[in-house]
Amino acid sequence: MILEATSLPGVRLLRPEPHADKRGLFARTYCRETFAAAGIDFTPLQMSTSFNRIAGTLRGLHWQEAPHGEAKLVRVTRGAMFDVAVDLRADSPTYRKWFGLELSAENRLSLFIPAGFAHGFITLEDETEIAYAIDAAYAPVAARGARFDDPAFAIAWPLAPSLVGERDLAWPGFEG
Repeated sequence: MILEATSLPGVRLLRPEPHADKRGLFARTYCRETFAAAGIDFTPLQMSTSFNRIAGTLRGLHWQEAPHGEAKLVRVTRGAMFDVAVDLRADSPTYRKWFGLELSAENRLSLFIPAGFAHGFITLEDETEIAYAIDAAYAPVAARGARFDDPAFAIAWPLAPSLVGERDLAWPGFEG
């Protein structure tokens, strides 16, 4: 597998290198040694999944406040989504900048999002399922969010959302 830099320092695109034959293919989707060689300390402690019935379902923007920050490795196991990371590190030259790309079951790409970033996505197909590997336990007291359409970030979502949860609609404007 190959880890590629993105426009946001620390956010990495993981491109699998499948080994294929007549049976199908096999590819690594995470390797601690590969991450460590790239200077990334990431050891997943939990796995989560998100199933989304309809295209246009938007979730986010979410993060956990320090000291409960979490890094995550995100991939689509069914369907497709536009995945977004937003840099919330106040001392970063890319503070409030975002990076987004399509992740799909077909392209098999994954996105590594370190602690200090918000995360959100919009599904591009019905019945999209996402798998997360996360390096920290969920801490409800540290859960934070911002609206997907917050002008502080000006994210160019590829389509208008058809479904957004009440909690995500209730997040305040970003004040960082």
